[in-house]
Amino acid sequence: MAYRYKSERRVQIDEPQPPKFDAADEDSPGSRGVDGDDGEENSMRFKPSANNVTEDQEPFMGFKVRRKASLHRDYKGDYLDVPSHPFLMKILQKQGDKQVLFADKVLKFTGSGKMKRRILMITDFALYIVDPETDALKRRIALAAVEKMCLSELSDNFFAVIVPTEYDLLMASTRKTEIVTVLVEATKSASDYELEVNFSNRFEYNAAAELVKEVQFEEIEGGVKTKITRK
Repeated sequence: MAYRYKSERRVQIDEPQPPKFDAADEDSPGSRGVDGDDGEENSMRFKPSANNVTEDQEPFMGFKVRRKASLHRDYKGDYLDVPSHPFLMKILQKQGDKQVLFADKVLKFTGSGKMKRRILMITDFALYIVDPETDALKRRIALAAVEKMCLSELSDNFFAVIVPTEYDLLMASTRKTEIVTVLVEATKSASDYELEVNFSNRFEYNAAAELVKEVQFEEIEGGVKTKITRK
């Protein structure tokens, strides 16, 4: 299901709570990716969090299952205070970007299915993926290269950024709605093009140049079960 929309105006708030992920950290004992290199199916659960952002924006009305504790949450944008991090400012200055529309830590899924903690920054021209441990820029995607975004119809934290000319991104964030809103607004401002947002409990994405995966979502008691399999 595709939907094009205009979002509500963002309002800054003070002292936002940091995002909390229910999935295990990649460095914690017993942590693993959502699917293994042997091609077998694995699944994981992301439980709804009280810190999840609002789901009452226009694109989610009638399509998304809204979280009870997340209504009417205002947006801040820069949750990392980018100007206070010299390595982030250096990355932006090198690329000629100045206006940061969104910045926060997210979980990114690799081609092998592992979860990596990354910094996601969105400017008025591009999307940046930065390794917070090495302070290294891992990827820069021009907004013009983003074709669409894929989300489920349930209250999970997953979203995919589809980039046909390269390979796609699958990430998870408790601020998913804000990320989608910012990307749509930035794309329209930069090119007068309305980014397509698709809602489905089953969608495919290119995890690598020649690696297609399918993400399936199922609502269960206490949360949403997510399964990622190779096609």
